[in-house]
Amino acid sequence: MTTTSPDSPGPRTSPLHLLTSQAGARYAPFAGWSMPLDYAGGGAVAEHDAVRSAVGVFDVSHLGTLSLRGPGGLAHLDRLLTAPLADLPLHTARYTLLCDESGGVVDDMIVYHRGVDDVLVVPNASNTAAVRAAVAVGLPAAVRLADPHGSRAILAVQGPGSAALLADLGVATDDDALPYLGCAGVSVAGVAALVARSGYTGERGYELITDAADAGAVWSAVLGAGAARGARPAGLAARDILRTEMGYPLHGQDLSATITPVQARLGWAVGWDKPAFAGRDALLAERAAGPARRLWGLRAADRSIPRPGMAVRDLEGRGIGAVTSGTFSPTLGVGVGLALLADPVGPGDEVLVDLRGRDVAMAVVRPPFVDADPRRG
Repeated sequence: MTTTSPDSPGPRTSPLHLLTSQAGARYAPFAGWSMPLDYAGGGAVAEHDAVRSAVGVFDVSHLGTLSLRGPGGLAHLDRLLTAPLADLPLHTARYTLLCDESGGVVDDMIVYHRGVDDVLVVPNASNTAAVRAAVAVGLPAAVRLADPHGSRAILAVQGPGSAALLADLGVATDDDALPYLGCAGVSVAGVAALVARSGYTGERGYELITDAADAGAVWSAVLGAGAARGARPAGLAARDILRTEMGYPLHGQDLSATITPVQARLGWAVGWDKPAFAGRDALLAERAAGPARRLWGLRAADRSIPRPGMAVRDLEGRGIGAVTSGTFSPTLGVGVGLALLADPVGPGDEVLVDLRGRDVAMAVVRPPFVDADPRRG
């Protein structure tokens, strides 16, 4: 159950590859990894439904893990990343962005203050090397930067039953012990792990980070304890549906080097009063002038699905943008998506989406599309 060496030909595999294969996983390439797309016996829609109503368990071990240990690590990240991090309380996490000097997004990530002078950064798989290179520049001599990508495993336990499931395994999940975006060292099935109340689904959920060698025991314990609670393995296809229903951006589609946080309506993840972070001047200028385009939601009246790259026009036929993400929402029974649209188009407007030569009217809305909130429960 070891991951393929970075120098080996072909895609890398998760430490959980054998167990997910035994569970019926069907794989797809993702950022240089072969990861579960969905599982036989239901597929993405059934897995989506399990997360919305019970529990879904995802293998997301392709996500990067960068460790900074030593005094000054958090302050160093604060000077580089958009969100305020210097005062991030111990045992909490924060969503943030790494931008280039033009304001484009190199990656979005979560920073975990897991211990005194001990910080964990979890970037997207395809951008781990770029984030590592940026973090290494000007790193204080007292801070040790490590990249254990591939020697760690990450499980996402998501859904309204996730708190009770982990409580069955002896993990304290009440709001006092583990508030939203809290993190703590725990033991699961006798295995040391970092648990964080976070996720990418819009439901209450948790992410468990552990050594690769111990990942199988955690996977088996979670699914074993979850059997009575309707838990099932879930793949990246369901995860994409869930995050799109919430309007959560995906890097490479809704965020990129050409899509800024201001355009993506992620200004809440920027510490505008901070004296320094990468891309600060460009973002301040764009914020003051107002962006030429913004990321909004699209909702169809039927099962028509907006797909990335599809052109969006106003009712007079003028081009006003393009779809960046789209899916069929099992919760709503209609197609939904995200699109970058020219300002001042916004919620309440109707637009035309070019679905392979057929104009389909869709409503512009403010995400999320469904009533879910990871703070609840």
